[in-house]
Order: sequence, then structure tokens, then C-alpha cells
Amino acid sequence: MILCKKILIVFLFLFLSACSSIPKNTQNSCAIFEERYLWYKHAKASYEKWGAPIHLQLAFVKKESDFNWLAKPPRQKLFKVIPFKRPSSSFGYSQAVKGTWEQYKKETKNPLATRARFKDSVDFIGWYINKTNKILRISKNDAYKQYLAYYKGWGDYKNYSKDNKAIIYAKSVKDMASKYRKQLTTCKKNLDKNKYIIF
Repeated sequence: MILCKKILIVFLFLFLSACSSIPKNTQNSCAIFEERYLWYKHAKASYEKWGAPIHLQLAFVKKESDFNWLAKPPRQKLFKVIPFKRPSSSFGYSQAVKGTWEQYKKETKNPLATRARFKDSVDFIGWYINKTNKILRISKNDAYKQYLAYYKGWGDYKNYSKDNKAIIYAKSVKDMASKYRKQLTTCKKNLDKNKYIIF
């Protein structure tokens, strides 16, 4: 009985790892969705719910975690050698911090949402982009300013011009979003044709 439980645990771990592994080509939106078709359905659902463009959702995930479901900020080091605490509570595909994630779960009435699940992560990104649009009046199509608000937070967005790192990151997200958008124009019809596929 104990052996069976151990085998089941190992099987579940391997299954979850396989399902959550990083796509082979994260530079190409069509390749991502061909490999992970359910991800397209989740990103499209976020778009339909929040109005956040699919290519922008992908660009955020690419920049934040490079599609690694277990991504965390690297630990700081004491005396440049000893591993210390992490600089923030960021985790998962979206690298959402705990406080903002709890706000998202409360506002969307989704208490079981987890940062390690792609479906919840892109819904979170859609929710965040929608709130940025309402709070800061930034267009949902403006990849550059939307990412600045995502990186800095709504309260500190006004100070982004003093943060060179934020500006560099936002430009890279804008470029990646544009690349993903162009790619999606070549495969979106085929992806939509497969809307009844459930696996």
C-alpha cells in the first residue's frame, strides 16, 4: 500500500512537471500555442474577459518568468557569498507578489487561483492591465506604458522616468509584444478552428 502511494506521488509529480514544462520556443507565439493549445484558450479567455491583448499577455509572461511556472527572484547574498532572502515575494508565470495576488483573488472571487498555473496567471495579467487602464488611463494596447505600470505598480508609476531599468524592460516588452502580435496574425485562424479541442 505504501509502495503504491509512493508510485502515485512520483507519477503525479512527473505528470505535473511535464504539463508545466517550459515551451521549446518561447520566442514564437505560434510555436508556444501549437505546443500548449490550452494556453491559447486561457489567453483568449483573458482577452475576452479583460480586453488585454493576447500578445501583450505573452510578452509579460516572457519578460517576467520566461514561461517558468516556478520562477522566483534570485536570492540576495551576504558578503557576496552566503545565500540570503529573496528581494520580493514574486512567483510563478506572472511574477505577481503576494499582496497583489491576494487582491486579485479577492476582487475576482477566485480563492483557489495559484501563481504556478498559466490559466490563473494570464487572467491575473488581464485583470492588472484592465485596472491599469482604469486607474492610470493607459490604453490596453500600449505595451510600453502598461508594462511600466506592471513593473512599478500603480502608486509608483509616476516615478518611472527615474528608473532606467524599468524603461529598458518596458522597451523590451514592447518589442516582444510586437513580435508576438505579428506572429499571431499567421496562426490565429488555425488556432481558432481548433476551439473544440479539449486536450
